[in-house]
Amino acid sequence: MENQDYIAAVDEYANMVYRIAYSYCKHPCDAQDITQNVFLKLLQSNTEFQDREHMRKWLIRVAANESKNLCTSFWKKRIVPLEDSESSMVSEGAFSHQEESDLYDAVMTLPPKYRIVIHLYYYEDYSIQEISEILKRKETTIQTQLMRARKKLGTMLKEDWSDEETN
Repeated sequence: MENQDYIAAVDEYANMVYRIAYSYCKHPCDAQDITQNVFLKLLQSNTEFQDREHMRKWLIRVAANESKNLCTSFWKKRIVPLEDSESSMVSEGAFSHQEESDLYDAVMTLPPKYRIVIHLYYYEDYSIQEISEILKRKETTIQTQLMRARKKLGTMLKEDWSDEETN
């Protein structure tokens, strides 16, 4: 990969890779490490990409795998964070309204298998078929995970809204 192509890929896809990593690990520092590892793998890779979309899908797949590896690593299971940090994305203005922040918080409480599907479908605008190809899962599995995630989100948000109405 040419130096200019690599720099262009980092500029174009770094935020997307970071958001995917963050949706898995829920910690900004871990997400930054994963993002760095993903782009290091891109630099070392000999993969010939057909087009920008092929590269984007490859990056998503590598980001998901790196995130899973970190979350299941021996090191991650044995550490205790010094502080329980809130989402840096919320504080940096990624969500400007309280309602959007509540939705984001609810999405972040979902299990990882649901978070990644919701993220790819709603935030990255991938179809169910494309998500199936990226995550190497059956389309029916993706549909089921989306349905279950929506149901869980609906339940969580209804509880939050009903709590606010009573106060």
